[in-house]
Amino acid sequence: MNRAETTRELFDPAVLFKAAFLTLIAIFVLVPLLATFLGGFKSLGELRVNPFGLPQHWEWQNYADILFSGRYWQLLRNSLIISTLTVVLTLIVASMAAFTFAHVRFFGSSMLLSYLTLGLLFPAATAVLPLFIKVRDLGLLDTYFGVALPQVAFSLAMSVLLLRRFFKDIPYELLEAALVDGCSYAKFFRYVTLPLSRPILATVGTITFVNSWNAYLLPLVMLNTDALYPWPLGIMVYQGEYSSEWHLILAFITLTILPTIILFLLAQKHIVAGLTSGAVKG
Repeated sequence: MNRAETTRELFDPAVLFKAAFLTLIAIFVLVPLLATFLGGFKSLGELRVNPFGLPQHWEWQNYADILFSGRYWQLLRNSLIISTLTVVLTLIVASMAAFTFAHVRFFGSSMLLSYLTLGLLFPAATAVLPLFIKVRDLGLLDTYFGVALPQVAFSLAMSVLLLRRFFKDIPYELLEAALVDGCSYAKFFRYVTLPLSRPILATVGTITFVNSWNAYLLPLVMLNTDALYPWPLGIMVYQGEYSSEWHLILAFITLTILPTIILFLLAQKHIVAGLTSGAVKG
């Protein structure tokens, strides 16, 4: 390979275009996060005249007041309970349903799967009224389950699709050999499928956790007790009738989205492996 070919590979237009595109996406994502983080160190007056620049006077007290308040940890605990319930229930129900659609043949399975995926077309806002009536009839209003169960229902469609695709990529010969040896579907699911599916389970769990952690509408409708509010509803503490303490709101948002960022960074390897599994054959 001569020097001209080496130079051409180093300055491949496609590579430069991808790098520029990814850099643009990174800037688009990071700038709001950075502005939110820095805004929490400013006073309200400085935030209005200098929303994107570095703080002239670092107001560390904004973050300290939130961190050392019992209210912040109460909101975080409520969000963690609701999100954990949503993730656990979603993984249990979606994994069993996906395994059934992937390996068990029965009449109407394709039609039932298509009906289930219709849930992707409807956001939770379109079903708030019937959901509220059903949760009220079940006696779950103003409880953690009253928020978690509707979130599970709206997470199932995407979760089943992702899990089913992964389960179908598991060699069918493993299932045939297990059935010949007397293993039931339930045991194959428990002892073979689930251990092999950790990447996609981590992917579905992380996506579900983040969606539940950031949910605002369902907790607002289903919860009446202030002590049960998750963090998105806790922002209302800093909103008055005539004005809002935006510097405290930005500091509060920074502290509350930090757990989801840490979770994503820790599960990033599994998320990539789960989403790309089965993309390349052979």
